[in-house]
Parts: sequence; C-alpha cells; structure tokens
Amino acid sequence: MTGRVLVHVGDRAQRVSLCHQRWPARLRGDVEVFLHRDGRWLLIRRGEQEDHAPGVLSGVGGKVEVDRAADNVLEETARREVAEEIGVDLAGVEVTYAESAFFVTDDGDPVINVVFSAPMPPDAMPFATSPDEVAALAWLTVAEAEADPNCPPWTLRGLRHAAST
Repeated sequence: MTGRVLVHVGDRAQRVSLCHQRWPARLRGDVEVFLHRDGRWLLIRRGEQEDHAPGVLSGVGGKVEVDRAADNVLEETARREVAEEIGVDLAGVEVTYAESAFFVTDDGDPVINVVFSAPMPPDAMPFATSPDEVAALAWLTVAEAEADPNCPPWTLRGLRHAAST
C-alpha cells in the first residue's frame, strides 16, 4: 500500500508514508459512539487505569471482538460497548457512520477506529457500569467540548463528524 496518512501516536500526529511502514499482521479495530439528546452529546471520562488515553474525554467505545463470520460487526460492536460501558440498550436505534481514522497507541499497537453517532433513547438513563473504564459521564454541546482541556483533538474530530451526520 502506498500513500501518506495522518497517524496519531499518543497525543502527537504525524504524516507517514504507508509504503515504508511495517505494521503487525493484525490491526486492532475499535468503535466509538457519540450519543446525542436535546442538542447535547454524551462523552465519557476514561478511567485512570485505561491503557490508552486515561482520564480524557471520549465517546463510548471499545475493541471489536469477533470469533466467527458475522454481519454488521462494527454496528453490533457499537451497541455492545454502549450496553457494557453505560448500561444503555441501543436495540432498534439507528447507529450512523460518522468517520474512520487510523492511529497508533502509546504501546505501538496500530488501530483502525470507526466513529458512529446515535440518538440516546428517550427513556435511557446512562451510568458508568465500571468506574475503572468510565470514570464519569458528561453531557456537553460541541462548543463546551471544544473548550474542555480534557477533550483531546481526536475526540473533538470524531464529535464534530458525528454532529455533522
């Protein structure tokens, strides 16, 4: 594969040539979901024990985990992660693709992250199911997220794309 891509390594971004990179045979797939209600977006503050980006704001999400051929893997991962992290069932809720990005974790793991947006079900009451993973929840407007020093550039980019879908 050739071309140049923007790669995030920790909190740094750099352009690299794909033809000169040798990534492991396995890329990790992640999903991130930005849920909205009444003009506000639900962001989580990642737990301090998290390996990647502890303590910062992000959408709800996690790793793609599949052990067999399946349809709608990314959308189903998005629904599973929302249920696991904030106790909200998105069955029957449309999950809309917003963007995808490639980054490398602080540990050197290459990741493809797929961002979705979805409406928060009207009767849902989200809560942090595991404080080690999700330290807090915050309902913010895009402008409030932009002003928050704990909201990293990659979260803002995903949120902006989600808000434009």
